[in-house]
Amino acid sequence: MLQRARTEQDTDHWHRRYGHHRAGVEGTISQGVQAFGLRRSRYCGPSKTRLQHHFTGAAVNFARIDAWLTGRPLARTRVPPFEAIRPAG
Repeated sequence: MLQRARTEQDTDHWHRRYGHHRAGVEGTISQGVQAFGLRRSRYCGPSKTRLQHHFTGAAVNFARIDAWLTGRPLARTRVPPFEAIRPAG
């Protein structure tokens, strides 16, 4: 089973699918950190910190629902400065 999974990971289809899923996860984490202060905990102890993470996840979901209902477009991905000066083509 492990060998089959490793063989599958060498395919282009797997890499495209993995990149798509990873981009979604990275975007969610980025939104939590930038918009909702997920990097630092307001509380001491794992139980209260876990509760804060649950509330932050709910806040991210509410923000995304609001953006969808109001028709606000998704944020564009940042373009690195070096790539911005590269000629098109």
